Amino acid sequence: MKDGRHRYSDAEIAAVYRVIAERRDVRHFLPDPLDPQLLARLLAAAHFAPSVGFMQPWRFVRITDGRLRAEIHRLVEEERRRTAEALGERGDEFMRLKVEGVRECGELLVVALMEGRESHVFGRRTLPEMDLCSVACAIQNFWLAARAEGVGVGWVSLFDPDALARLLAMPEGSRPVAILCVGHVAAFYDRPMLEQVGWAQRLRLKELVYENAWGQKSCLGSSGDCP
Repeated sequence: MKDGRHRYSDAEIAAVYRVIAERRDVRHFLPDPLDPQLLARLLAAAHFAPSVGFMQPWRFVRITDGRLRAEIHRLVEEERRRTAEALGERGDEFMRLKVEGVRECGELLVVALMEGRESHVFGRRTLPEMDLCSVACAIQNFWLAARAEGVGVGWVSLFDPDALARLLAMPEGSRPVAILCVGHVAAFYDRPMLEQVGWAQRLRLKELVYENAWGQKSCLGSSGDCP
């Protein structure tokens, strides 16, 4: 049996699982500003994320210009309406949802893929999308650290990436992948908001875990114990 010398304490382990379970995609923010040192800590947590070939493809653009924030909100609103049209019969239901907090949040960040990614082949020759996976890991680090600090984060993906890239004067080859609304909140949702309002429900883990072949059920994720 392994001696567990690399294991964290029970309290530390519980805190990790708790922050994972209580992370929320936040859309409601208080107007209070965020301490710049706190924001710097969250960005440092993001920068500790794993990345394929250690390429570190993430770039963060902090939006402090009010007019620029308004332009970003305009882009989000345009895409929100296009999404509603694409949703067909669920379009009206979608338009009633609050899907972002761009105007209200204390801090607004745009997370992007860097330019020149084609030169990074390590781990990307057959899976070039691993650069995007790496950025997603950085965002998740940021998100979990923010939840531990009591700060809300909302990931907004309703925008035209080419239009946002032009707005931010991004170099050719770079690509924005997320707008992050960051700030203080009155409370965190008990459950994901889209689950609360009935838009979708969390799938059961046992339906998503296979063993040895696609669709072959595994004992992991079920209520029973594995042999």
